[in-house]
Amino acid sequence: MSEVIFSVFPSENFIDMGLYQFGWEQCDPSHSFGPAARNHYLFHYVISGTGTLTAANNKKEDVTYQIKSGQGFLIFPHQICTYISDHKIPWEYVWLEFDGLRAKEMITLAGLSPDHPVYRARYKDIAAEMKSEMLYIVNHKEESPFHLIGHLYLFIDSLVRSSTSTPLYSGNRLRDFYIKEAISFIEQNFQNDISVENIAASCGLNRSYFGKIFHENMGKSPQEFLISYRMTKAAELLKLTKLSINDIGQAVGYPNQLHFSRAFKNVYRISPRQWRNENAIKIKN
Repeated sequence: MSEVIFSVFPSENFIDMGLYQFGWEQCDPSHSFGPAARNHYLFHYVISGTGTLTAANNKKEDVTYQIKSGQGFLIFPHQICTYISDHKIPWEYVWLEFDGLRAKEMITLAGLSPDHPVYRARYKDIAAEMKSEMLYIVNHKEESPFHLIGHLYLFIDSLVRSSTSTPLYSGNRLRDFYIKEAISFIEQNFQNDISVENIAASCGLNRSYFGKIFHENMGKSPQEFLISYRMTKAAELLKLTKLSINDIGQAVGYPNQLHFSRAFKNVYRISPRQWRNENAIKIKN
């Protein structure tokens, strides 16, 4: 019979990188999950045994991968997949589900994509550090959210360093500076009526060149990043406060409530009011 350790992360108030759930399992022979899709990134590291992953690639074609101990696999948001434990040598794995505004950037640095979802370590010693960080999170669920998020970043660091032959952030340092400046400007001004031109100007760049390097580094356009950041902030306010929908829209840069509701629904697939009804924390008066 399978043995499982499973936990749900107690806080969602981390924008750049956040945890959702994590666990460990010694699977039964032929134990399967799916076909199903996740809302966030889900990484499994196989400690022992073997199994298969069947997942849709960028062309929406199902591809099957054989995965063994010392390897891992990443499931992408909204990607349909099925994974099955071997009937003779069932796998034992540890997993983390995470997401955030910087998640795609980190995953890209690790060389993982829907076309290449299997993790193969170039450096076994760093892979061992990564496994240790994953197991630490699973076995210390009682620690504070900040403590666990710190270990999530250590996991990401080990994932990237163990899977690539180039140093972390070895790209153009000036580009890195521009991206950091842009994100800082967005963090400080998202509640104001700002445009991509304003963000580019804060970096001293023209819009065309800025948009190009931002998309190459972040995997989304500056406008998409700004909207995603605003909606993440809006979701926090919906969950943690009793502010009206109109007030929350204004707080994240949307003076028109209808425009805010449309933007929110485009990201979360439901209206702000419905999202609040499903996620709000009860606040004592």
